[in-house]
Amino acid sequence: MRDKPTLILVPGLLCDGALWAAQIDALHTIYNVRVADTTGADSMAGLAEAALSDAPDTFAVAGLSMGGYVVQEILREAPERVSHMALLDTNARADLPEQSDNRKRMMTLAKEGGLGKVVNEMLPHLIHPEHLNDPNIAGVFGQMAERIGAEAFVRQQMAIMNRIDGRAHLKRITCPVLILCGAQDAMTPPKVHQEMADAIGDNATMVVVPDCGHLSPIEQPAAVTAALKTWLER
Repeated sequence: MRDKPTLILVPGLLCDGALWAAQIDALHTIYNVRVADTTGADSMAGLAEAALSDAPDTFAVAGLSMGGYVVQEILREAPERVSHMALLDTNARADLPEQSDNRKRMMTLAKEGGLGKVVNEMLPHLIHPEHLNDPNIAGVFGQMAERIGAEAFVRQQMAIMNRIDGRAHLKRITCPVLILCGAQDAMTPPKVHQEMADAIGDNATMVVVPDCGHLSPIEQPAAVTAALKTWLER
């Protein structure tokens, strides 16, 4: 019997496999689904290398937010190995100075024992206002952040701050690409996703999910799963 194709899911900042729980449940019978470890390196190259070292010769890969930055780095390093690529609630631009300054502030807060304060500060920017009191969304994010911890959070922020502007690389992508975001994503709004889709061209499909912020796989799991299934069938 033919081996199942591999799908690698890359979580975002302070997220782990729980971000993708609904998608894993829906897709694991068809795909060999793996969740990349995004805690062990402080650079996009290091995070991409870790994912590639544990991946088969060819695979599909999807990443959210910081995970989308990792996915773009994977494609730059090993384009011949990627059969499908999905970028969720992310962008291809480098950090702005004010964004990096804020990251440094939050890194200091986390190192001083304030990771809980970091989570509380981030949440209103991450999810749709109607989801702030939903334990299956806000609560899940808090639990993931606790598991990731302050030390890994600092490494992740270092990697994010030092990422490159990848917009010039998008036009080189030849595999099927899903560009997906929440309609109310305040961190990476639809316009930055449209920018990526336009740069990639005919290989890109863009999906905007209604009533959804930045954490689309847990905010609107059914819509995200449906979009991923359609993308994987291309």
